Amino acid sequence: MSLTPTDFLKVANHTAEHFGFQMIDQFRKTPECKQCEKALPHTVTNTNKRTDDHQGLLSSALVTYCEEKLHALDRPVLLYGFDQVPRTGETAVTFHIFNVSRSIAEAILIHATRALVNELGYTDHIVRINSLGDSDSLTRYSRELANFLKKRLDTMPPAARELMKEHPLAALSHLVEQDHELAYRSPNPLEYLSDPSRKHFREIIEYLDMSETPYEIDPKMLGHHECYSDAIFSIDMAPGSESEAMPITARGGRFDEFVHRNTRTKTPAVGAVVILKNSKAPTRSPRPKQAVPSVFMIQLGFGPKVKSLLLIDSLRRAGIPVYHNLASDSLSSQLREAEARGVKYTLIIGQKEFVENTVIFRDMEMRSQEYISQGALVEKLQQGFSVVV
Repeated sequence: MSLTPTDFLKVANHTAEHFGFQMIDQFRKTPECKQCEKALPHTVTNTNKRTDDHQGLLSSALVTYCEEKLHALDRPVLLYGFDQVPRTGETAVTFHIFNVSRSIAEAILIHATRALVNELGYTDHIVRINSLGDSDSLTRYSRELANFLKKRLDTMPPAARELMKEHPLAALSHLVEQDHELAYRSPNPLEYLSDPSRKHFREIIEYLDMSETPYEIDPKMLGHHECYSDAIFSIDMAPGSESEAMPITARGGRFDEFVHRNTRTKTPAVGAVVILKNSKAPTRSPRPKQAVPSVFMIQLGFGPKVKSLLLIDSLRRAGIPVYHNLASDSLSSQLREAEARGVKYTLIIGQKEFVENTVIFRDMEMRSQEYISQGALVEKLQQGFSVVV
């Protein structure tokens, strides 16, 4: 399959906006950002941008968040953009979610990234995932890893021994790259997770199970210790896949600690970078006009959030745009937003509907509602739209 950069960006644009991501020019128009007088100070430099495994594309979004005054938005910020990979000039799409500490942020990010990969025709893939945990988890793990490696310095390659001076994780990353036997005997970071990090990672795994996502927990999937914290993931072709090698790379994770070190604020952040390999970014990025949604999805609770995410993806495949705020835990605020949007239909999934596999289907014009099965939702909406036309 041959992908042009323009086709890649068109699909990425549609996918990102369906899942609620916006470009920076859309955020600039918000009253909060326009009225905010001070940018958020940060200390991000070209040097520490190199720690994100993407030549700065992941951490560059933090600069945008600070300098474009997105901190003035007291709500989840779902930001995406088109970029060129430094030095190679390859085409890249970045997805970021700020101000969401809960695992639904990773779920949205993984699901949107997978939707993009699927839409490009690479359906035979697998999600590889790991967690280095929060700062407490990483401190414990680094100590155990350092003790393990120091006892085996004589069997380590010279380059790995030199990297021990920087950080034991830097040495381990080199051992993994070299497929060295020490890499596979070293301590497992998942065994050193704090209780909050363990719960966070377990919820992400629950999402992967509920969505029937093919995945592999890979304890040797590592990110730079100064960038990633908690979950990190990539999307790779499934083992034994008969299709050609995927021409894109997709990798991301949480980087709360990086944000805290560079802004001195507790701002939760997750991000992913999708790169079209061996491509040159077009001089003008395509921005197809998106249809205005007539539907708003409302949820309450972890299970309903995941189920709503799956239904939002079903609507995407059916060509039905939808508003949603999956990061919200407030039913009343979501209802107010649905009213403000002026949508025709509101879909509500609470714990009861989650268990019964139903949806409260509310007609906002007729002020009526009914329970329908989640499996019948797409057909019901398509019929409603055909009647309107």
